[in-house]
Amino acid sequence: MQASSSNSKAWLKPALAAVVIAAAGVAAYAALNQQSSAPAVTFMSIKGEKITPESLHGKVVMVNFWATSCATCVAEMPKMVETYNKYKSQGLEFVAVAMRDDPPNYVVNFAETRQLPFKVALDTAGDAAKAYGNVAMTPTTFVIDRNGKILKRYVGEPEFPALHKLLEKALQG
Repeated sequence: MQASSSNSKAWLKPALAAVVIAAAGVAAYAALNQQSSAPAVTFMSIKGEKITPESLHGKVVMVNFWATSCATCVAEMPKMVETYNKYKSQGLEFVAVAMRDDPPNYVVNFAETRQLPFKVALDTAGDAAKAYGNVAMTPTTFVIDRNGKILKRYVGEPEFPALHKLLEKALQG
């Protein structure tokens, strides 16, 4: 009788383990899919214009942290310009945020010589990068919906067809 009693409880440990694993999976899924709000950051453009959270409210926004010394950033910039030009009439706003160590005169020169059509901001104190989760890698791009929720964070150059699908969905909402 003793053996059958211990065998009848043999299922308990694997069942408990399965419940714990399932609960952890549900928690991880919820955490990964929970949209966090974009930080309430006021950017200062290279033209001296304040770009406030209020001025971006109700728009789909791309915030792109970049640097003139970043080869990937420079290479992706024409595609960012194409993306902005494709969707700006539907309500897309774009803020290219130059990183703290990027000399302002380099940023202004880059923006002017390439005729960047969107807002270009300086993060001279590093406050914006810090607010966006301590951005250190460039390029890092955030897509933010009309309600101020971060839909996606790209580290490195985005896959542009997938980015365009995401923007189209966000702009429809």
